[in-house]
Amino acid sequence: MDKRTPTADAHGSQQHSRGEQLEVAASILALLADRTRLALLERLGRGEADVTTLTEATGAARPSVSQHLAKLRLAGLVTTRKDGRRVVYSLRHGHLRRLVDEALNVADHQIGSLPPHD
Repeated sequence: MDKRTPTADAHGSQQHSRGEQLEVAASILALLADRTRLALLERLGRGEADVTTLTEATGAARPSVSQHLAKLRLAGLVTTRKDGRRVVYSLRHGHLRRLVDEALNVADHQIGSLPPHD
């Protein structure tokens, strides 16, 4: 079978070529390579929040937080819902929460000179 032919996976979605998968993964990791966006995703991994809460959690300026959230939303990494006049943000799926958690675990190991493990 051609590597480019989509096939169904365990989640019922289509698998695509490895090249396409790597390209999208690199795009996601590039978005995570910003301290403010990483802080936003880490906070959203603990539950949904509005811009005010996220501004306080990250220590970034409100306009900056809003711009970063817009990028994350456009990339499909976060979702929004209205709660009255507030917009509440949440992670789109748990895979992203686990990715951020693992990146922070690697950072802990490097900062603390901890031994590697599986």
